[in-house]
Amino acid sequence: MSHRAVALMFLAALIAAAILVPAPLAAQTANAVKTWTPPKTADGAPDLQGVYSNATTVPFERPRNLGSKEFYTPEEVAAQQKAQAARDAARAAADADPTIVHYDLGQFGLNQRVTASTNRTSQIVGPEGTIPGLLPQAQERLAAKQAAARGHNFDDAQHRGLSERCIMWGNEGPPMLSPGYNSDLEVVQGPGYVAILQEMIHDTRVIPTDGSAHLPSNVRLWMGDSRGHWEGNTLVIDTTNFTDQTAFRNSSKDLHVIERLTRTGDNTILYQFTVEDPGTWAKPWSAEVTWEKINNPIYEYACQEGNYGLANILSGARASEKEAAGGK
Repeated sequence: MSHRAVALMFLAALIAAAILVPAPLAAQTANAVKTWTPPKTADGAPDLQGVYSNATTVPFERPRNLGSKEFYTPEEVAAQQKAQAARDAARAAADADPTIVHYDLGQFGLNQRVTASTNRTSQIVGPEGTIPGLLPQAQERLAAKQAAARGHNFDDAQHRGLSERCIMWGNEGPPMLSPGYNSDLEVVQGPGYVAILQEMIHDTRVIPTDGSAHLPSNVRLWMGDSRGHWEGNTLVIDTTNFTDQTAFRNSSKDLHVIERLTRTGDNTILYQFTVEDPGTWAKPWSAEVTWEKINNPIYEYACQEGNYGLANILSGARASEKEAAGGK
């Protein structure tokens, strides 16, 4: 089974220029750390190191029926936890029943821990709780891209998706999101640098914190050019220089992402981000999720270009074309 097929199966199952960070996010960060002091690295920087999970049950966008409700009440959280406990018990009983065939996620290292509980109704913050609608020029850009690809999906490898070609997954970012499985990250620090390794496809972001400038604007990277600095105990990462192929949520090459990583306890990091792209959305928007420290190692995600799934897809298309042409 191809990596893409496995991903789709599990994802379906798991169902300013001076923009810095909006005041609400900055205030939330301050509130999160005011009662806890993080340890320091040997060179005096806040220590974010460790292996974390960013798996979460909080939906990225708020369900429409909740309107502008940003948080659940304690009573609603308790009811949700009770319902989840009942589902877990039912699943455990089914797993223990030898007459029922079930898929053992642990057999493939795909069991996931869920992040620290939260009463948020969506990862996107604010009264809307959803991504702003695409601007007309962004809609036109998307329509043109879809029209150019229509009928050519199986022409060659270049017409297949980036994740299918093992180049990058959308969760890698920035911004960094939970992919649904393999939702693990490792943070490593050294003087002047922070590195973040993501299990889902194996890429490592190496982020300078030495005050160096962004790359020239004509240098474009899949994951953009990230530069970090410390604001108190918070690592702030500014990323520009994206390609027009990355297209986070249909963004353009002018995407600008600001991330904030704040250690809020022995085992948690508050991850917040704000994105802007004047050619895609009328205004910036922000989201946050809690990362929880885990004891698991990061496993190799052995995905590479030229994988059998991709070769089989293209060879199948050629066979279909040959058959349509009368076998010649």
